[in-house]
Amino acid sequence: MIGHTLSVDEIKNKKKMINMADENTVFIGSKETMNYVQAVMMQFSSGSDEVVIKARGRAISKAVDVAEITRQRFIEEAEITDIITETEKLDNDEGGTTNVSSIEITLSK
Repeated sequence: MIGHTLSVDEIKNKKKMINMADENTVFIGSKETMNYVQAVMMQFSSGSDEVVIKARGRAISKAVDVAEITRQRFIEEAEITDIITETEKLDNDEGGTTNVSSIEITLSK
């Protein structure tokens, strides 16, 4: 559909879908691993059937730890249903580019 203009309702629905996707996402950073495990557990206990764990660079191994600790110690019925890996090219201070790996791990109950 070339030239299709979205209605106000279509825009609101797309924004809701994006917000819902963000609500069940846990971004891994520099905090302790168990903080992220608790965040995943809170998402599941609030009614989410699916939680996406996202990380970049050095935090990737922590994301794997979060998924495995959640599955093996706390929510044994949770399964890893999808893993997506990517490489992003970022501009660095010297004017070149740097490759940064990222991962998305989807846990489902």
